[in-house]
Amino acid sequence: MTQTDRTTLDGFPQPSRRRMLALAGSALAAPLILPRAARSELVIDLRGGTFQPLPIAIADFAGEGGVLVSGVIGNNLKRSGYFAPLDKARHPNKNPPFDTAPEFEAWKASGVQALVTGRVSRDAGRIKAEFRLWDVTTGTQTDGQQYFTDPSNSRRVGHIISDAIYTKVTGVGGFFDTRVVFVDESGPKENRRKRLAIMDQDGANVRYLTTGEVSVVTPRYSPVAQEVTYMAQRQGEQPRVHVLNIETGQRQIVGNFPDMTTSPRFSPNGAKIALSLQQGGNANLYAIDIGSRTTTRLTSTIAIDTSPSYSPDGTQMVFESDRGGSQQLYLMGMGGGEGKRLSFGQGSYSQPSWSPRGDLIAFTKRGGGGFAIGVMRPDGTGERLLTEGFHNEAPNWAPNGQYIMFFRDPGGQSGGKLYMVDITGRVELPVPTPAFASDPSWSPLLTGAR
Repeated sequence: MTQTDRTTLDGFPQPSRRRMLALAGSALAAPLILPRAARSELVIDLRGGTFQPLPIAIADFAGEGGVLVSGVIGNNLKRSGYFAPLDKARHPNKNPPFDTAPEFEAWKASGVQALVTGRVSRDAGRIKAEFRLWDVTTGTQTDGQQYFTDPSNSRRVGHIISDAIYTKVTGVGGFFDTRVVFVDESGPKENRRKRLAIMDQDGANVRYLTTGEVSVVTPRYSPVAQEVTYMAQRQGEQPRVHVLNIETGQRQIVGNFPDMTTSPRFSPNGAKIALSLQQGGNANLYAIDIGSRTTTRLTSTIAIDTSPSYSPDGTQMVFESDRGGSQQLYLMGMGGGEGKRLSFGQGSYSQPSWSPRGDLIAFTKRGGGGFAIGVMRPDGTGERLLTEGFHNEAPNWAPNGQYIMFFRDPGGQSGGKLYMVDITGRVELPVPTPAFASDPSWSPLLTGAR
């Protein structure tokens, strides 16, 4: 956001409308208690990877719809793995007042270090949602905001408040006010119907973007807009790369190649798509300018180059290639060239995904009869495996670069399920979907997407 956006947040994109609804947020005029000399202790240091979840209480928000908003906040913070919400049965005060200071000693005795209070009210046809974040240990208010929006945006307000609390405590950008696009899979394994679907990051508000008549795979969200690129294949035809505008429903095929195109990825500014073009027994990487349709060839080998992923500044690209005899990760500048090999561990490496923070590259590693999701630095050093299993694939980053979503397929007649893991490897949990699911891709924060 720009500096002026800090007090007025406008234009949150809605998936079912071309016209964006407005939602405004601003700081509460003043905290109820002025900060004391003691510094707030509401800090989780994630750098060492040895954190303890912060004990926190999320009180039921007052007013119509308040319980829904506070419920979204509690669920989000718990799922992040960095907060430990207190069971409501142990709350010393079920409905703490919003306009007066909490009874800090009672909350301290319950074992929490932080408390969130809030309320929801009506304001000229809109709702006003307010919250305060309290440091129970020092008896100070550390944050407070108010938001105005249409009543249909109640869950989104919960996500936005969750992001504010998460960022205040961890120092890391939020990720709750986002969506995930994925492949919904149903039917028998030998004849699965694969539809493009979208949902909130917590599994709510699922909506199907394709009917299943055409099989889809490898969707990827634009890092700056409400657009998705994916590969679609109609029976008897070559796979083609498509771009879908989620708000308008407009679709277009990218590139007019006679051969198979796969593995599409947006550039950081959303203006280009890199993809792999298969020609005979080999495949090379190309970049296509979406507006002008100008095509640039990026690699020229007799190997299979695929799964490109841009660096956040757009100057480099990581991809997978079997040019050395097995699938490995390579890095090249956008001026082209042979590329530098990054992966040297035992087994094969594939599906690289560059973190939006630029500090890590996620990948799938296969070896020893299993699949692992791991990360390494962009120079190939510091490899760490975050989670291992029978079949883990398709790592994709949250917009804050702190979490990776992937899918796990247990084999047999079962199907894939979505999971998320944080970069410390300590937090791993399933992501709810209506049916089997694969190929997840996270949206940018909706508060910043155009």
